[in-house]
Amino acid sequence: MNFERNHPLAGRRVAKMNGAGNEIVVLDLRGAEARVTGADARAIGAAEGLHYDQLMVLHDASGADAAASMKIFNIDGSLSGACGNGTRCVAWELMRDGGDRELKLESDGGLLQVTRDSEFSFTVDMGPPKLGWRDIPLAGGGGDTARVALSPTVPGAPAEFSAVSMGNPHAVFFVADAAAINLAKVGAAIETHPLFPERVNVSFAEVRARDSVLLRVWERGAGATRACGTAACATAVAGVRLGLTDRAATISLPGGDLRIEWRASDDHVLMSGPVELEFETVLDAAIFSRATA
Repeated sequence: MNFERNHPLAGRRVAKMNGAGNEIVVLDLRGAEARVTGADARAIGAAEGLHYDQLMVLHDASGADAAASMKIFNIDGSLSGACGNGTRCVAWELMRDGGDRELKLESDGGLLQVTRDSEFSFTVDMGPPKLGWRDIPLAGGGGDTARVALSPTVPGAPAEFSAVSMGNPHAVFFVADAAAINLAKVGAAIETHPLFPERVNVSFAEVRARDSVLLRVWERGAGATRACGTAACATAVAGVRLGLTDRAATISLPGGDLRIEWRASDDHVLMSGPVELEFETVLDAAIFSRATA
């Protein structure tokens, strides 16, 4: 019982949100010494009503330019370098009083600038994509990451993919019919494929027009998701590199649409989309004791 009462996260307020359907929990620890472990993250995600794809934990920024520093956890307790939909949710949390229109956020994937477009819509400058073999990273040799052979092959998956890092690794497969892919089976197999030393986010993209793509995503550490902002960004970049899409396109996911632009002037990827606050609550101390029982 002492563990319950003394847990540093007990009683902390969290916001349950979503970004285009991507399930997000925001935990603000600015000004506090508390830190979240992988076990804590799993315990929060197992609590009633708090299932998430990503847990966005806010700490004090290390630099004066940023409003906060973000640590991003997947539902399995692993860390992610970036989450575009979660970043928009964090921006709403920090700008909810309606004062500021822009802010910067520190993440493991770099410094992100966010602009408020309307009350519940934001644009995130995700920075330039990383396209080098080791930067993504991919195991083995090297070569053009726009077309990479999936070797060994995976039943039900196309023979090649485009590799992109948006602060986390992505494998984008362009297919004729995204709905025909067995996402749970094929996505899970590719996530842990030996080509990907840090595992990978797996996307199946169906190009409907040069400015319109239908996307289904198996997210590293989270599984099938209704939306993934970095996957949408990676898909837009891959589509341009292969000559399949324009530099600005709408990426349609099960949870909603994201507008992505890979800007030619500076190579930055801009992601625009909605956020929604579902509810707010405080963390019950008992969830952490149950996790250790």
